[in-house]
Amino acid sequence: MKYFLKRVIGTIPVLLGVVLLIFIMLRIIPGSPVLVMLGEHYDQETIERLTELMGLDQPLLVQFFDYVKGALMGDLGVSYRYQRPVADMIMDALPYTVKLAVMAALFAWVMGLVSGIIAAVNNNNFIDRLFMGVSLLGVSMPIFMTSLVLQYIFSFKLGILPMTEDGSMVSMILPAIALGWNSAGSVARMTRSSLIEVMQADYIDTAKAKGLLRGAVIMKHALRNSLLPVVTMMALQLSSMLSGAVITESVFAIPGIGRLATEAISNRDMPVLQGTVLFTTVIVIAGNLLADMLYSVLDPRIRKGE
Repeated sequence: MKYFLKRVIGTIPVLLGVVLLIFIMLRIIPGSPVLVMLGEHYDQETIERLTELMGLDQPLLVQFFDYVKGALMGDLGVSYRYQRPVADMIMDALPYTVKLAVMAALFAWVMGLVSGIIAAVNNNNFIDRLFMGVSLLGVSMPIFMTSLVLQYIFSFKLGILPMTEDGSMVSMILPAIALGWNSAGSVARMTRSSLIEVMQADYIDTAKAKGLLRGAVIMKHALRNSLLPVVTMMALQLSSMLSGAVITESVFAIPGIGRLATEAISNRDMPVLQGTVLFTTVIVIAGNLLADMLYSVLDPRIRKGE
């Protein structure tokens, strides 16, 4: 419990720093959010009245602490463009992003673990090179390129999967593969290297000397001990998928948090952009905490400071 509290307290300065950074950056960009709201027809008196009403005439430090105070109460402001509470907009978009991230994570973890184990078992032969070559392609290929290739093959040419999100689970298959392909490659390579390293340990030789079958040695002894760094990576990947699906959601027209953020940038809708950045920052921090907790459970020496 003490270890967990220490980690939570350590994330507070990070969270405040990110919020302060995005807060300042959005306000030094040329242009006025008031003009975004008013459009083409406005006069100076209206601009001044709205600026005062929105609190934009206050010093930056005052605006920042007012924003933090509201965020702690669950108030992320009101969208300049849509005149809706930002928290409500994020909650409306969240289910799409969660669905995409979970499906992408499942694809990445299953494909990555299976590929990594197969490659490690067949170390340095053709199967190993084949699986690692495919995983390297997944790690190297940009998400937008993977998305376009998948759309071209499975939607345009074969016509077996929808090109964009239409509310069905089937329409989320291509986006999930596109988003999870990169992570699957990373998991596969990490699993392979970790499993090969563990297979060279003395206790593995002892298990083999006892007459255990190779499959039993791998599954009961080697795999469990080799998954420590892999599980940590998987926990971090889930949070990054939740927060980093901007490109995938844009390509496949998914109304998630990533697309909400890109539209906020185009519209210079500062409350929405601040809200999405703050929300995704919290998710990433939570993912890091989860990874730390899993690591400490799998390896108790970490809790003891060893």
